[in-house]
Amino acid sequence: MDNINTLRIFDIVGGGLCVSSDDGQTVHDRIAHLLRENQKVVISFEGVDTLISAFLNASIGQLYGEFTEEHIREYLAVDNILQDDRMLLKRVIDNAKIYFKNRKSFDEAWRIEVNDEE
Repeated sequence: MDNINTLRIFDIVGGGLCVSSDDGQTVHDRIAHLLRENQKVVISFEGVDTLISAFLNASIGQLYGEFTEEHIREYLAVDNILQDDRMLLKRVIDNAKIYFKNRKSFDEAWRIEVNDEE
């Protein structure tokens, strides 16, 4: 039987407020480590009261720049997430897939928009 690692977001961030991209990065690092080891991960949102896209972009969205969608589907699952938060997570994932598929073009467009000469 496969070993499944459950990561409780509430425990990692120290409460039910998930708004910080720094906290999201902490969660990301824990998830990414396990995914690199081909270990199954369940992310539990039990006890999470407030969840915003900045947290989800940092914790989950950036995984799509490191792993294939197939790898994420095989090894990562979400549990105990409210319906509204599930919809927000879906938008974050959809946007991450689009961004990482066309990263160079998006980054170039952003540099032009902000007049960055690099």
